[in-house]
Amino acid sequence: MVNVFHRMNLAGATLATLLLVTACGGGGDSGLSSIVGTGGTGISGAVTKGPVGNATVTAFAISGGQLGSQLGTTTTDANGNFSMATSDYTGPVMIRANAGSYRDEATGQVMSMGAGDTMTAVLPSITSGTTTTGIQVTAVTGMAQTLALQMNGGMSAQNVAAANSALGSYFGVSDILHVRPMNPLVPGAGATASQDARDYGMTLAAMSQYAKTLGMSVSSAAVTAMMSDASDGVMDGKKGGVQISMAMGGMMGTSMMPATSGTSGMADAMTSFVNSTANVSGVTAADMAPLVQRLTSSSGKL
Repeated sequence: MVNVFHRMNLAGATLATLLLVTACGGGGDSGLSSIVGTGGTGISGAVTKGPVGNATVTAFAISGGQLGSQLGTTTTDANGNFSMATSDYTGPVMIRANAGSYRDEATGQVMSMGAGDTMTAVLPSITSGTTTTGIQVTAVTGMAQTLALQMNGGMSAQNVAAANSALGSYFGVSDILHVRPMNPLVPGAGATASQDARDYGMTLAAMSQYAKTLGMSVSSAAVTAMMSDASDGVMDGKKGGVQISMAMGGMMGTSMMPATSGTSGMADAMTSFVNSTANVSGVTAADMAPLVQRLTSSSGKL
């Protein structure tokens, strides 16, 4: 696993500043300078499962590798963007997003995140008195967070960096905390997107497609299952040797997570989505072939 380090600062003031940015939940920086704390500390970014509007975003200190005290909270705008002033803090940080609603890529429906579903992101190190912009909170950063938490020493700076790098390598994204996922629901979005932004966006869309294939009523439940699957370092439908139970929604109850969900299952879902009419980005199956092939042949080891 390759180390990737970031710095950011979070804290107690609660502010919701709407940032007007382009679609695909990008974490624009406009407005940050007007809301930072007296020490010049703040953070902006985006929550993306499709852009997640009106989500609650909360920042926590990390102490001894475990979740520590709350540092600040805010709410995303309609495009999933958030901006938050923070007080002084130096050290690793976890960001958690819950609630809110998003347009599901595979079905086109507006869905509310399930009551028990969250997405998270962890940064290895932040420094007080600094501002950080463009942080992405996604299913993939959430998978990295659960992996880091279960490593020996928990969410230490070294483990966080290694976990972020491992998930980036797995899905073909150079920096899962800063690369803005392409939104495949935006016409022509693929034309100007880098390959890792395409890979990132199509990975998120594939999770929605996979949920649709399984008949799950809310695709955020698939994200929760993927985060659990990643926690032990192997994408095999299990957490610590125990098969994961997935909430199917409605009258369907729960179902056991297939062993291939994070490997060939994701690859098949990605191919299905790319070839569907829901994908209006212009990105083709040929563009996604290297990632699809990698997932198809993967052992699931992160």
